[in-house]
Amino acid sequence: MDDSNPSPTGSDSLVTIDVGDVELEGDLRVPEGASGLVLFAHGSGSSRHSPRNNFVAERLRERGVGTLLFDLLTETEDRDPDARFDIDLLTDRLVGAAEWVRGQSDVGDLAVGYFGSSTGAAAALRAAARPETDAAAVVSRGGRVDLAESVLGDVTAPTLFVVGGNDHPVRQWNETASEHLGGDRSLEVVPGAGHLFEGEGQLETVADHAADWFADHLDRTELDRRDL
Repeated sequence: MDDSNPSPTGSDSLVTIDVGDVELEGDLRVPEGASGLVLFAHGSGSSRHSPRNNFVAERLRERGVGTLLFDLLTETEDRDPDARFDIDLLTDRLVGAAEWVRGQSDVGDLAVGYFGSSTGAAAALRAAARPETDAAAVVSRGGRVDLAESVLGDVTAPTLFVVGGNDHPVRQWNETASEHLGGDRSLEVVPGAGHLFEGEGQLETVADHAADWFADHLDRTELDRRDL
């Protein structure tokens, strides 16, 4: 970990995440009294600096949820088109980041959720399907959920699909995925929105839905843990 020490009592950190034989840069921000921590999986060609994901992350922190935005690929890998769409690799990186979180003394006990965009949503769902990740909740924004079709029945974490009403065929893929998910799920269609939710108020709607979902389900996970 870099200079500062992240804490559920509130802090911001630039961190280096060791996953296998690579190091991935990330921004870890944890508000005071955080109920959980959401790991962001960006889409192909994007990074931890994604303005849309950062907008959503800020809304989550306002609701008391910590966020970790990190680069799924190294700079060299990101120049390889095949790596950008290597969902198995992206999933391994996300799972590795979750394991890294569990190893951090100040955030390791927080309930973990995944927020995935486009191809990152496929990685988030595939990661949630792995029992070792113990995902508490998942949100997909305009997700390429068709790339996770084979594991949907194994996803038991409460999952929210947010999709634009005009985002064809992604909307259809999300509608189908929600029917095959193994756990609790909800589908929110943002009227008139395309894949990037660029219309007035559309990204705000996505952020509000995501914040409600995580605030609700991560809080429940924390309560369940206290009862053990």
